[in-house]
Amino acid sequence: MSILLSVDNISIAYQQQTVVKQLSFELEQGQIACLLGASGCGKTSVLRAIAGFEPIQTGQISLQQQLLSQPKQSIPAHQRRCGMVFQDYALFPHLTVAQNIAFGLQQWPAKQRQARVAELVSLVKLEAFVEQYPHQLSGGQQQRVALARALAPKPLLLLLDEPFSNLDAELRESLGLEVRALLKAENTTAILVTHDQHEAFAMADYVGVMYNGQIEQWASPYELYHQPSSRHIAQFIGEGVLVAGKRCQEDGSITLELGEIGVDVCACDAGEEVEVLIRPDDIIHDDDSLVQAKVLAKAFRGAEFLYTLELSSGTKVLSLVPSHHNHQLGEMIGIKLALDHTVAFAKMHI
Repeated sequence: MSILLSVDNISIAYQQQTVVKQLSFELEQGQIACLLGASGCGKTSVLRAIAGFEPIQTGQISLQQQLLSQPKQSIPAHQRRCGMVFQDYALFPHLTVAQNIAFGLQQWPAKQRQARVAELVSLVKLEAFVEQYPHQLSGGQQQRVALARALAPKPLLLLLDEPFSNLDAELRESLGLEVRALLKAENTTAILVTHDQHEAFAMADYVGVMYNGQIEQWASPYELYHQPSSRHIAQFIGEGVLVAGKRCQEDGSITLELGEIGVDVCACDAGEEVEVLIRPDDIIHDDDSLVQAKVLAKAFRGAEFLYTLELSSGTKVLSLVPSHHNHQLGEMIGIKLALDHTVAFAKMHI
């Protein structure tokens, strides 16, 4: 596959404050990427620079080998062949669903324009709403219209800026899966910006975790979850807890209060005090286990409970347990480790 988008060593500043620092990544045709991070990390600034709304101070941005941005030189946003889906959808309230979708096709011949609108209306499953106005639609339906409008002129690249933030959590995840399927059906290359890792995991082929204006790790969602490259990512992604242990001199295994384990990823030396990443799905409920933990809290999730457990040392861990195991607060239960991937970091001494 050929590289469609190249973001090479870009920096972005507002007045004297640099918000993005020498950031680079590439996307191939048809790939979906996500810039994920907390508010203020610089992810929206990167998206706006790609769209042509912000200048860059260093580096360059290229799309289909055409140079879009470099310091003091930039192709205007409307000439970049990038579609944009905004956080508030930005639909035209006086236009119907069909008219909103057709807005960017004014230069197309009438028959082609009508055919493209019909194709997209079918793709986003809004055939029964083509004559409705935005205020007559639900939030999810408005989001589909915004997506269809952005896809209508067949952009080379689609940019989505926190597109699901106005929707409830359950709808965000389901709509994220729908949007991914739509983009794949159109073979559209896209970049999503979000602070919600569930959205990122539902939609993206690759996720760039941003921190302090830089991409700390660029990887698939699976790799981010199971092979975080830093302590920050280990704690940011998922619901992990870092549990203290010690690495053995002889074979490199690690001894924890929960038992002894081998290690896949460990930025530490033999004999060193370490901290091991333990996810809720790494701890299994086992009535026969000698390791006991006290139930401090529980959150019902339908098929499962998420238990907060306290070990004898006072260390707190999380565990996903099938919901037919309905234990009471304060109750002692047996647990055991079931790690597929072990990630450990040298212990920080403060």
